[in-house]
Amino acid sequence: MEGELWPGLYRLIREEASKRPRAARVQFSDACILEVYLWSVIHDRPVSWACNPENWPPQHLRERELPSCATMSVRLRTLSLLLLMQSVQDRLRELPAALALVRQLDSKPLVVGGYSKDRDAAWGQATAASQSRGYKLFCGWGAAVVPDAWTLGPMNYSDPEAGVELVPKLQGCAYVLGDANHDSNPLHAACASCGIQLVAPRKKPGTGLGHRTHEAGRLRSIEMLECPTLLGTGPSPFGKDLYALRSHIERRYGNLCNFGGGLQSLPSWVRRPHRVALWLAAKLIINGVRQCKKHGLMT
Repeated sequence: MEGELWPGLYRLIREEASKRPRAARVQFSDACILEVYLWSVIHDRPVSWACNPENWPPQHLRERELPSCATMSVRLRTLSLLLLMQSVQDRLRELPAALALVRQLDSKPLVVGGYSKDRDAAWGQATAASQSRGYKLFCGWGAAVVPDAWTLGPMNYSDPEAGVELVPKLQGCAYVLGDANHDSNPLHAACASCGIQLVAPRKKPGTGLGHRTHEAGRLRSIEMLECPTLLGTGPSPFGKDLYALRSHIERRYGNLCNFGGGLQSLPSWVRRPHRVALWLAAKLIINGVRQCKKHGLMT
């Protein structure tokens, strides 16, 4: 897998790094640090593995010196490195050059062991029938090969809470599609403040609304998905066809996970939020390059 993806990853990193000034008095550039980190992530290995020259093909290493584990640990937390990683994601986000008026919201649980010493990994609802300990990846995804916006939270962080954080970052969006977990008045209010209509089914459709005041956007969502039209029963054809687009994010998560080097369960060396966030960012970049090559957007 690395033989197919690495040339595109390497070129993308170098092109974005060339747009930024190199930090003074450092032996290894941010591009070199990011390359070593991505080499470890694409192989699902710890950083120490990628710091060993024996684990690099000669054509990739080219006699160059590799940073030490201590250097990697320090440099991976620097602002310049994080900005370079962000610029790589932004470049991938722009490659399809597609304007998406519809975005989808969804989360993916990232489970760790119940006896993990990671004090930031919380217990929460991982699936409909079970609780687990760990984190969640929350994404707002459109037509790009990487999410338009994403964030990391503990397992007990709810979808509406994360949605309130993500919605303002979804530029040029008219509709946001969520599942029943996203149907909340605060999230509808956040969408309305950005000029966006949230479309999410209720947990118990067809029931009453009680006596509380509801956001106009929530009432509109209910009307689109539940109210029968004059021509028959069921939701309007527009609401039905619009909400059918939400399945796109399920395929996005499937593509992110179902290949060698994709996002699987968090390995034992990826603990604490800063390491988990770096790991997720790297996996999103790797999958983005894979999707670009698959669709002919990158050679």
